[in-house]
Amino acid sequence: MSTQASTHKRRILIVGGGTAGWLTAAYLARHLALSERSHLEVTVLESPDIGPIGVGEGTFPTIRATLQFLGIDERRFIRETAATFKQGIRFVDWARRGESFLHPFEAPFYTEGTSLVPYWLLQDEAARVPFAQAVTLQARVAAAQRAPKRGAEAAYAGPLNYAYHFDALKLARLLAGRARELGVQHVQATLSAVSRDERGAIAHVDTLQRGRFEADLYVDCTGFRAELIGDAPGAAFHSVRDVLFADRALACKLPVDADATLESCTIATAHEAGWTWEIGLNGARGVGCVYSSDHMTDERAAQVLRDYVGPGHADIATRRIPFAAGWRQKQWVRNCVAVGLSAGFLEPLEATGLVLIEAAVGMIAEMFPHGGPIEAPARRFNELMNARFENIVNFLKLHYCVSRRDEPFWRDNAQPGSLPERLAEFLEQWKYRPPGRYDFLLDTETFAFFNYQYILYGMGYRTDMRGARADFTQVEEAERLFAKIRRFGDRALAELPDHGALIRQINAPAGRTLAGVA
Repeated sequence: MSTQASTHKRRILIVGGGTAGWLTAAYLARHLALSERSHLEVTVLESPDIGPIGVGEGTFPTIRATLQFLGIDERRFIRETAATFKQGIRFVDWARRGESFLHPFEAPFYTEGTSLVPYWLLQDEAARVPFAQAVTLQARVAAAQRAPKRGAEAAYAGPLNYAYHFDALKLARLLAGRARELGVQHVQATLSAVSRDERGAIAHVDTLQRGRFEADLYVDCTGFRAELIGDAPGAAFHSVRDVLFADRALACKLPVDADATLESCTIATAHEAGWTWEIGLNGARGVGCVYSSDHMTDERAAQVLRDYVGPGHADIATRRIPFAAGWRQKQWVRNCVAVGLSAGFLEPLEATGLVLIEAAVGMIAEMFPHGGPIEAPARRFNELMNARFENIVNFLKLHYCVSRRDEPFWRDNAQPGSLPERLAEFLEQWKYRPPGRYDFLLDTETFAFFNYQYILYGMGYRTDMRGARADFTQVEEAERLFAKIRRFGDRALAELPDHGALIRQINAPAGRTLAGVA
């Protein structure tokens, strides 16, 4: 246990680079004002032989605040990571074949005293427009391949909520450069041994090329290998394979024409035993087949991916990525804390990998003990991260269990025994009322009540409000607000630029302006 006073140098050693390692390093350096405090030291120990997985190409809107906090210019980020804008996820064939819906980032339109959700639920099912289109203009904007902002608007701001798609390897390089600017030290060496004391704390680590390293806090960013946390006492892996069945992904990257249509949302297309993602980058498309090995063979998954990308890409190189859905219930043990894949992973759906890194790093920075026991925040950190993982599991399972597809994978997902108890209870309640804000504690949630609404009602889940019709008397006001959203949508389609055109403008040489993207 380290008990140095704050005048003694307190060292943080981050083992592993990639997005997790370098985001952790840059965030801690910025939050702790590393360049101004000689008693703090942050070092990234990165193996020259082990590269990052680099398939996480989707983000959540929280990344904008993170990048801005780090002092990274938005346009520079977009240019250097081949990034594009992301306004949500379009789900194709999930409820049943031939149907699709959008899960947008923008919250449903709301005015004080009037929620439009019950009024939409009380409308004629056969005549009403899709839920996302009724309650937000973002559905129409994304469908028309418009960008969420104009070119002249301020960095990290715009009329609509948004995140990004990006090249993960390029993002890691950008974050590494920023971390070094903020005072982080970088050592390239291969970890060879981890030594622990009698309490299970890490005493030191050894490397093949640079010898021994000692630190007060060790951060495990070694990915699925979990080279530090894996042998820590009490850090056993908690599997949720009985809830989330997908355990493999087959990924590839395809070239695209410079002037090709560019979607501003991830496309998630269901198949017989999982789903396929499609992400549009600047100059490429990321495509991956996610599946359950209990319901689909590797050979069949390869055929599903080939069918999706088409005959013109039959010989494209692919990468198979096995993963186990779950997390370590103790992610901070003694003087070691895991961030990223070493802490846990669920599946690529809804791009939760990076947002979990953001949540962990934010808590480490906020709770970091400048004096006293380095492990003091561990219990609270573990409680909060466990709750966050559990809540994300509920949200991801929702996508599968309300589907009406009839293949074995989808029917198994609908079995009551595969549902977490809390989700099953909510689904019973939501038969008669929509999800609401008091269903969730925001400090441990990644997804808000309206995210659940978008999935439920996009998938055709029925909430029977007929018994409460007399309680919702502001029908004319609701209709006025629905019409207002339609007018706002018309205006947005007229004023927001084409997504591809805006990305090309951002990447154009200095001084060059393209028409229609100002």
